[in-house]
Amino acid sequence: MQSGRLSDSGPAEPGPRLRSLCGADQAAWASSLSEAEAEAGCFALAVAAVLPAGGSGERMGVPTPKQFCPILERPLISYTLQALERVCWIKDIVVAVTGENMEAMKGIIQRYQHKRISLVEAGVTRHRSIFNGLKALAEDQPNSRLSKPEVVIIHDAVRPFVEEDVLFQVVTAAKEYGASGAIRPLVSTVISPSTEGCLDYSLERARHRASEMPQAFLFDVIYEAYRQCSDHDLEFGTECLHLALKYCHIKAKLVEGSPDLWKVTYKRDLYAAESIIKERISQQICVVMDTKEDEEHVGHRLEEMLKNELNVHFLDYKSVPFGQTMENLMPIREFAKEVKKRNILLYGLLIYYPQDEQKLKESLRQGATIIAALIKERNSGLTGQLLIA
Repeated sequence: MQSGRLSDSGPAEPGPRLRSLCGADQAAWASSLSEAEAEAGCFALAVAAVLPAGGSGERMGVPTPKQFCPILERPLISYTLQALERVCWIKDIVVAVTGENMEAMKGIIQRYQHKRISLVEAGVTRHRSIFNGLKALAEDQPNSRLSKPEVVIIHDAVRPFVEEDVLFQVVTAAKEYGASGAIRPLVSTVISPSTEGCLDYSLERARHRASEMPQAFLFDVIYEAYRQCSDHDLEFGTECLHLALKYCHIKAKLVEGSPDLWKVTYKRDLYAAESIIKERISQQICVVMDTKEDEEHVGHRLEEMLKNELNVHFLDYKSVPFGQTMENLMPIREFAKEVKKRNILLYGLLIYYPQDEQKLKESLRQGATIIAALIKERNSGLTGQLLIA
């Protein structure tokens, strides 16, 4: 990781010269991907991402900056980093954080074992933070492992639900057009009030869109735009696509985004984000069992009970990386405390196993109900407890 403020670069040649960078043929570009790369979702194009994370969370009305607010006991920004890390073709992720939050960010990276992350100091505004991130990618520093990418993604630290398909779309569009960004339909009509507080005019909602993230650019395009950017735009601007248009005359290709691209802005958004995360993590369950048991084993029968709600995976208990056998595990409450440090919630479930088939089915049904509820609610207050079905 790297930290520290980077010095500003001097002016460069006028932006229009960058038009020649954006004439690539998309079909030729797509055909350059090997079949193996396409199947794996990886390709040879050098791609990096910059996340401005220097906000104070003023609109949220909480003392903790929103990117560090916990959701299910994990900071929001960690979910966003996780979403980007899943994309194998993003080589580097540069996060711009304030000096006072630098150590906290390093702690998050270490605790949740994030990879490919580099840190730079944020600026006093969003655009200045992004510019610092771009400079870290552009400058060959002696102790830096970063190298200049061909395409850079700019994404918000508080948009944790970005998927690989939309990232791929904006990157490939940026390769052809020089710039690209995700958009969504407007939910409300945009109006302009007069100085007297009366309606001046309104925009036709069907003809306009909301600009969202992620956005992607040929690196030389957006870096040149920031190098030419006026102090006024650096202080008060928020739209990166506008800078590419204003300073480099690059018209961005707009890509329709999914509803999940919304930004966590207000305190109520934290509850919505928590609900989405719970829904996503509750879709799969791993049953640790002795896989050599026959089909009448309780694990297999639980699968039958759970399969309508969850995607069930089996893991042989002998392969569990606990460093000790299941029989010799420490008491469940102590073990739950240990694994909770890694954001794993451990519960115990004792299933009554009567000889009567009907009673057994009822016990298994109750056990499946308890399991599904624990996973969906992710109640940390019950960790280490032994529940009975």
